[in-house]
Amino acid sequence: MDLFEYRNAEHGNLNAPLAERMRPRTLAEVFGQEHLTGAGGLIASALATDHIFPMIMWGPPGCGKTTLASIIASETKCRFIKISAVLSGVKDVRAVIEEAKKERNLKGRKTVLFVDEIHRFNKAQQDAFLYHVESGLITLLGATTENPSFEVIPALLSRVRVVTLKSLTPETIFNVLKRAMEDKDRGLARMEVAVDDEALDHLVRMADGDVRTALNTLEILVEQKRMEAGKGCRVTLAEAEALLERKAVRYDKGGDEHYNLISAFHKSLRGSDPDAALYWMVRMLKAGEDPFYIARRMVAVATEDVGMADPAALSMALHAMEAYKFLGAAEGERALAQAAVYLATAPKSNSVYTALAAVREEVDKGGSLPVPKHIRNAPTQLMKNLGYKEGYRYAHDYPGGFVPQQYLPDEISDKSWYTPTDRGYESVVGPRLASWKEIISRTKKKR
Repeated sequence: MDLFEYRNAEHGNLNAPLAERMRPRTLAEVFGQEHLTGAGGLIASALATDHIFPMIMWGPPGCGKTTLASIIASETKCRFIKISAVLSGVKDVRAVIEEAKKERNLKGRKTVLFVDEIHRFNKAQQDAFLYHVESGLITLLGATTENPSFEVIPALLSRVRVVTLKSLTPETIFNVLKRAMEDKDRGLARMEVAVDDEALDHLVRMADGDVRTALNTLEILVEQKRMEAGKGCRVTLAEAEALLERKAVRYDKGGDEHYNLISAFHKSLRGSDPDAALYWMVRMLKAGEDPFYIARRMVAVATEDVGMADPAALSMALHAMEAYKFLGAAEGERALAQAAVYLATAPKSNSVYTALAAVREEVDKGGSLPVPKHIRNAPTQLMKNLGYKEGYRYAHDYPGGFVPQQYLPDEISDKSWYTPTDRGYESVVGPRLASWKEIISRTKKKR
């Protein structure tokens, strides 16, 4: 079978791009969205009961929004209409509404309307079917890569459910590519061209979470190799690099290089070198490291190395993680970079980190020491009779919101583990603790 025959064989529409041919036909074939398609998932449950609810599917490009809409179309008993917000206007929407009315009146069937790239519709276009979504004449399915909070009018947003699709992991995309290589009917198995796993890994990294891009690039690569070398050939990493004009960064996420780079990144943050931190972060991102792994490492740095010297560092790291989820890869990486620079340039203190370790050691050594009676809760009369809460002093009743009082068990009442540094916010905390300890000392002398 030559290339022309392969492209026109009667095994599905082989003139369509590979990504279209490999589009999942059932929920069981969908990868990466198990929270929606698995047992008990929203979409799985809706299809099982044939009760499709109005929804807007929000997720990055190539994660499966149109695929899920196609599966809903094939499995629901409702009439299914698909329009693109890029190509359609108010006139088209009104025509769909008229058809939906006829379908309901003549056949008693509901209409499901799928609007691809719904964020492209302006306010007037969204208003055109607002009433009919509310009345139930049409069940709206929208797909968007943009945050619906900003791109969909509030009145329409309140009448639909936003369903969030996850960005596909590198492992998921790799498995999809392997399935395409092995599929004889819709995939590339009939081409009889092998592709090295290293080359597939490179395609996955360059696709940046978009399985459609990965599949179509794979098809170009295989077809090009088949035309040059014929059956029985194989595609190497070097050939994949040449096609994409991008060298693969040496990186094994399960091996030494992974740990070497993340160690270099962490130590650069701890060592207050923003340039080095950015360099190692970009090295990891280009090599295909999970951005959320990098973000989690920055959260760890915020608590371990910055600590109370700048309490805002933890918020910065967490916000960077949320911003990446919100914006996606291209713009989200800027949030990660900002957090990395912030952490690298923040004052450093591991006082909380070392205090926590010391307290853990104390608890292991001392066991379960009893809580002093005066700070125990006393919800019953029996507990009050036993002396629970007796003598407790409410801090807010005293000047400055502080009153000398014992909070540790008697056996370790003189212990102290947290010692603030003179850096950053701890330069404020230190004198404050010192003043409180002075009050406690004076109180003890009076006794």
